[in-house]
This record gives sequence, C-alpha cells and structure tokens, in this order.
Amino acid sequence: MVIQGPNLNMLGIREQQIYGPMKLEEIHAQMKAFADANDMEIEFFQSNLEGEIVDKIQECLGDADGIIINAAAFTHTSIAIRDAIAAVQLPTIEVHLSNVYRREEFRQKSMIAPVCAGVITGFGPFSYHLAMVAMKQIFTEIEMMKAQQAQQQPQQ
Repeated sequence: MVIQGPNLNMLGIREQQIYGPMKLEEIHAQMKAFADANDMEIEFFQSNLEGEIVDKIQECLGDADGIIINAAAFTHTSIAIRDAIAAVQLPTIEVHLSNVYRREEFRQKSMIAPVCAGVITGFGPFSYHLAMVAMKQIFTEIEMMKAQQAQQQPQQ
C-alpha cells in the first residue's frame, strides 16, 4: 500500500523548485511498472486528512504486506499516524521527495520514523523507486526467515 499525505495531489504544480515537475499520477505509474515487473501488487491512496490516513493504515492490517508512506506535513506532527503504523506492525518505509535535512528545522524531526523500517529522503521521485526496492528486499528477507524457521521445526 502506498499512502500519500497532504498536498501531494498538487505535485507538478506546487513548489517545483523543491518537489520537481512530476505529477503524483506519473510517480504512481512508475511504481506500478516496477511492481508489475517484480510480481508485486500495489495500491495507492492519497488524502489531505489525517484521520483518513489513520483509517487507511488500519485497513492495511490483513490486506497489505507493507506500507510505503509519504505523510508529508503530518510526518512532523502526527502521533496518530505514528500510533497507527505501530499498531498494524507491517513493514513501513517513510519517503520524502526533498532532502528534509536541507530544509527548515521543523521538517527535520519525524514522528513516524521510529516506527518505520527505514526512511528514504531527498531523491525526488526516485525516492519512491528506492522504497520499492527496499520493500522487495524486506519481503525477501521475511520469506527467508520463514523458510529457516520451517526447517528448524521438528518434523512430526
């Protein structure tokens, strides 16, 4: 599941000097192509409302194997989104288009990073591709651990 936060529906229009000219639909098309080439299913969700993002994270429980999230401004403020990510216990990758560490100080603190598997920031739209590669690796590692555990179980 790919979850996009507030104002990301305005990509390609807003602050192109920071976020670039690519629209959200184009980023999603690239992610879909990667998913298709790697036998992965992918869904997209965007909301400007914190509660809707929390609801979508909760809906992932039992329906998704992992979450890629750009919580946008909510990254820096939302304990509710952090708690939802922690509750579902799914591999989650935080993504940002801009390098938040080259921006205002308030953007350099993430409320959700401590409950995510990792954070990718500063590579523009390529950040999402890197997140897809990372998620594929996480899935591979999970499958390998399950296989090892199955081998270690005594046969009955």
